[in-house]
Amino acid sequence: METSSRLEFCLHSWGANSYGQLGQGHVEDQPVPQLSDAAALPHCAVRTLSGGGGHSVVVTDSGHVFVCGQNHRGQLGLGHNADVLTFQLCPSLTQKVRNVACGWDFTLLLTDFGQVLACGSNAFGQLGVGPTITHSCSALGVKGLRELVVSIAAGLRHSLAVTESGCVYQWGTGLFSHAKRALSPHPVPAHLSSMVPTLVPGLEKETSRLVTAGSAHCACLTGDGDLFLWGSNKHGQLTATDQFLSSPTLLNRSLLDGEKVINVWSGWTHIIAQTESGRVFTWGRGDYGQRGQQRPASQKPGQQSAGSSAKGGNHEVKVLRGAKQIACGSEHNLAIVGGCLFSWGWNEHGMCGDGSTTNVSQPKLVCGLRPVLIGCGAGHSLAVCAATAS
Repeated sequence: METSSRLEFCLHSWGANSYGQLGQGHVEDQPVPQLSDAAALPHCAVRTLSGGGGHSVVVTDSGHVFVCGQNHRGQLGLGHNADVLTFQLCPSLTQKVRNVACGWDFTLLLTDFGQVLACGSNAFGQLGVGPTITHSCSALGVKGLRELVVSIAAGLRHSLAVTESGCVYQWGTGLFSHAKRALSPHPVPAHLSSMVPTLVPGLEKETSRLVTAGSAHCACLTGDGDLFLWGSNKHGQLTATDQFLSSPTLLNRSLLDGEKVINVWSGWTHIIAQTESGRVFTWGRGDYGQRGQQRPASQKPGQQSAGSSAKGGNHEVKVLRGAKQIACGSEHNLAIVGGCLFSWGWNEHGMCGDGSTTNVSQPKLVCGLRPVLIGCGAGHSLAVCAATAS
């Protein structure tokens, strides 16, 4: 996006704020977008935004990392475990960072050199540094990834990475209990039970380029536009009939009218995919409105709709066609369409930004913002917006 000297950028945040993850200097939830205290951020463009269960991370175009929010497990990478209520520079990083992925209480950072750094909780091996470290307040290098990495993803308690050659690695035991129940008496495969990066089998003939993760599932997009899914299918998020898939399974393109996938995002229990023509499809859990589909009048809140089953649960959200960006929280979403910001899904803490705490079943315009970049935490929302200077 081209900018002129008359254009300024500002960071807005809203939703859950129990730990200061909105970066506004307090711990009160905000049901409408408010300016974050961005005094510590330099006057430069922001590259990416992300959030976890109670923390937020901003990466600038210059590769610097700014953090705020919950820090009890060291997920902010500041060298201590005290919560932070406004964005602070993470000074210990010696390499420039180009991407970030936040799990519930941990953070993955992808450097310009293709190295993965991790900080926060390692109770489930989600940092990829082995079982002896319970948590880290400083970013540690994930040594088991010997190739350059091009894509990272953080689930609730597991992690994924794609290397330059297109291989997919997984670590963290967040899916282990699901796998053990589903596969017993057979053993759980190594990639679902390892505390260090382990090659995901079944993708050897594919050239993967992008990964994303839910609370207990994984998704991988190849350069050919194929989408592979594995993990828990409790809410139909894998579009399969089995309750659990231990290895990557190809999504049938007929569910997307035969089109290739160009991008994919994941909440905790739902998935959003955009096809080559710009159409946007959603599937998985929908009882909070996170699929962008109007709930039938006869359906009570919290009750799964028939469309959320594993049998043909995909749904096209037509208002999102041509979306430039989409971001998923745990059960809510943001999208930029035609320069406007839309939100939908779970809204208990006001993360949809409409001033209420009522769930939003279809994409709804968030008024007053000109979004340039968006990101979500589990229960909060972030947007870099353009504003005409006075």
